[in-house]
Amino acid sequence: MQTNSPIIRFPGFKDSWNEQRLGKFFTSSRAKGSDGIPTLSVTLNRGLINRDEMDRKTETNLDADEHLLVREGDIAYNMMRMWQGAFGRSSCEGIVSPAYVVIRPLASADSGYFEYAFRRARSIYLFWAYSYGLTNDRLRLYGNDFLRIPFSAPSLPEQRKIADFLTVVDGRIQQLSQKKALLQDYKKGVMQQLFTQAIRFKDDQGNDFPEWEEKKLGEVITSLDAGISVNSDDSPATGKELGILKTSCVTTGQFDPTENKRVTAPDELGRLKEPVTAGTIVISRMNTKALVGLSGLVPQDHPNLFLPDRLWAAKIAKSCSAEWAAQLLRSTRMRALISAKATGTSGSMKNITKGDVLSLPAELPCLPEQTKIANFLTALDRKIESVSHQITHTQTFKKGLLQQMFV
Repeated sequence: MQTNSPIIRFPGFKDSWNEQRLGKFFTSSRAKGSDGIPTLSVTLNRGLINRDEMDRKTETNLDADEHLLVREGDIAYNMMRMWQGAFGRSSCEGIVSPAYVVIRPLASADSGYFEYAFRRARSIYLFWAYSYGLTNDRLRLYGNDFLRIPFSAPSLPEQRKIADFLTVVDGRIQQLSQKKALLQDYKKGVMQQLFTQAIRFKDDQGNDFPEWEEKKLGEVITSLDAGISVNSDDSPATGKELGILKTSCVTTGQFDPTENKRVTAPDELGRLKEPVTAGTIVISRMNTKALVGLSGLVPQDHPNLFLPDRLWAAKIAKSCSAEWAAQLLRSTRMRALISAKATGTSGSMKNITKGDVLSLPAELPCLPEQTKIANFLTALDRKIESVSHQITHTQTFKKGLLQQMFV
């Protein structure tokens, strides 16, 4: 029996972690379900959830007593997908498919601790190693084999301490995610009111701005210039290397220069055109109907990055604010107008033409009002970006904990 301990531990715990079979901590349960309790399903990303919450509805002809019972604290897993992490800990009593495996914690186990431990890469590897099948899509981890897996764990009090702490970290991530969603919803709502003129700014003296003018988008955008697609590597450009942008560089509605592919072949390097310059707006001219026309403002020059033929660089008229134009292109109405113009025989890939985009109607406020709108919405974007960074930082912090608080 191996004995070891993690890098980081809470004060007061000094005993070595003993490696034992999971059968020392869990037992497999085949208890039958009953009517009147919810049906639960295992998902890869969300764990064990109420089946009614799933985007894809599934029906069953089985009676409740043909399902398996899960109690609060039980862990259920999909035996065909456990090697991918398809499991979840139940927060309530419910029933699951008889094709699942239900494991019930013994007195020596806190299932909250094991839920975190099972998410680690080492655990996923063990689930794969103890699964049986000729190919990955046929691998199955049966209950008896799960209980044979060697696993190191601390005493029950230390298990609970770790689980409680990581639950607090998850709570922080959830709070930040909710804050981000609320900010995004608020921005979407206020954009709708600003671009339909339901609410208006006033000038610095408190006076009304002039009425908006009916124009075409071509009076905001002076040109739409595409790059050229070249053969490239899978990895992004670093240092002084040259790269070509991927369509995903504007998927989030913000320009992301890290979404690029390195170009190294001499013949391909000579074909690159349309470098990324500050003040332009990168627009996707080819994508799915929902994503075509997504755009992002380029805040600074990237002389080592170039556009492919699927992306345009929109140059903005000097009489307009580039920041305002970027927000206009992200508004609900403009997104709908662009999407409606998308054509193509492929159901998954649509195109928009320069003429269609530049001919779209656009109501233009005066430049000072454009600036006020852009400054307000940009400030909201910065708040959202700040919360996103906090989420990423906390998730990275948690990932580090999972590496150092377990063995």
